[in-house]
Amino acid sequence: MFTIDAHQHFWRYDVVTHEWINDEMSVIRKDFLPAQLEPVLKQNGISGCVAVQADQSEKETDFLLQLAEEHDFIKGVVGWVDLRADNIKERLDHYKAFRLLKGFRHILQGEAPEFMLQPGFINGIAALQEYRFTYDILVFPQHLKAVLELVSKFPDQPFVIDHIAKPYIKNGLITDWKKDMEQFSIFENVYCKISGMVTEADYHHWKPADFTPYLDATVNAFGTKRILYGSDWPVCLVAANYTDMLNIVKTYFASFTATEQEDFFGNNATRFYQLED
Repeated sequence: MFTIDAHQHFWRYDVVTHEWINDEMSVIRKDFLPAQLEPVLKQNGISGCVAVQADQSEKETDFLLQLAEEHDFIKGVVGWVDLRADNIKERLDHYKAFRLLKGFRHILQGEAPEFMLQPGFINGIAALQEYRFTYDILVFPQHLKAVLELVSKFPDQPFVIDHIAKPYIKNGLITDWKKDMEQFSIFENVYCKISGMVTEADYHHWKPADFTPYLDATVNAFGTKRILYGSDWPVCLVAANYTDMLNIVKTYFASFTATEQEDFFGNNATRFYQLED
């Protein structure tokens, strides 16, 4: 089975660039590069991965593309480009030449919900659709109503919601998030990454059962053809090692059919990002 970790990061740690890594997350205040991830993926039976931007610069995009060219287990890159730029099509023309660049992301969780509905941003998403790039949506639950408005404008643009929209698992809050997530069931172009859950729970006292209601709600909303496995390595390391994190979803999906498991752990990501073996 061709298995894909559809969401992880690389960086050379910089105190300014990565200022979001607070004291509670100090374990990841260091470099994380392909040489560290590749053996972890092999140990856990993962064939390849998609590297996702963590810094909002084209320098970050170029850095990830360089790593992907050097390491064939990196099957795709989700980079950053200024979607609101007047020369957005010129930049996308430039990046279209890189076969491993699959899409883009902006750290929308750090913006007000209305940011993604501004004319300049909408224009950028329209350009992505024209160039057939995907778009990763990184948000908190309070952004979901704006996300619904955004995706409704672009029925043919491939979107994926990162980290199941970061519900407040630590506090057991689910009702409003679940209601909003259910609205995406009708949007066949919108996928969801089941990733990043351990860092939304209690870092040191989570248990697998904490995630079950959120997994149930996500699968009910998106079905088994529009969900992707992602580790969020190395961010996940603040709350769990790779194997423990992976076992949460392996155990949950153990009762699903073999085809459904293959879709979640690889086929859906391969189709969404147009990955090659």
